[in-house]
Amino acid sequence: MDGKKRINIKIGSKVFIVQKNDQRSGKLTEGIVKKILTNSASHPHGIKVMLDGGVVGRVKEVIE
Repeated sequence: MDGKKRINIKIGSKVFIVQKNDQRSGKLTEGIVKKILTNSASHPHGIKVMLDGGVVGRVKEVIE
């Protein structure tokens, strides 16, 4: 599922994110959403979230 729309992301969802320092390489980090940080309904680069471990990044894909 697309990570650019806030409606697709729920707290507790399993997601792949890209961290700020990994944007050039495109390296993805897998985790569980702890907090949704983007307030708008959508974002062209992905909704910004915080994972359980405190890692912050933009959602690239929501795992069903």
